[in-house]
Amino acid sequence: MFNNASDFDQIYIVCGYTDLRSGIDGLSAIVQQKFQLNPFQYVLFLFCGRRTDRIKGLVWEGDGFLMLYKRLENGKFQWPRTEEAARRITLQQFRWLTEGLTIDPKKKVHQSSPKRAI
Repeated sequence: MFNNASDFDQIYIVCGYTDLRSGIDGLSAIVQQKFQLNPFQYVLFLFCGRRTDRIKGLVWEGDGFLMLYKRLENGKFQWPRTEEAARRITLQQFRWLTEGLTIDPKKKVHQSSPKRAI
């Protein structure tokens, strides 16, 4: 389920550090109280602790919550640590994250308008 998130309506990551000892009630409270988001939607919320080799996911399935847990055997997740926010990410950014890549590109290609035709 972590490798294919195309069915979710949206995907959010909680930047910074989250205490992964928290269970379903604790993580859903973070979503509601700290970020004023509704956990009772078909949205995947992702959390990462200080050790970046494991993440937890929380999703509402209509009749209850499902908590997902993934621990990498080798490598680390490139988790944004600089801001305390719940950040919506795209499906492509989710794929990058699960492949161990950063979701923030280091360089952007800037659009330019041609000055003249050759």
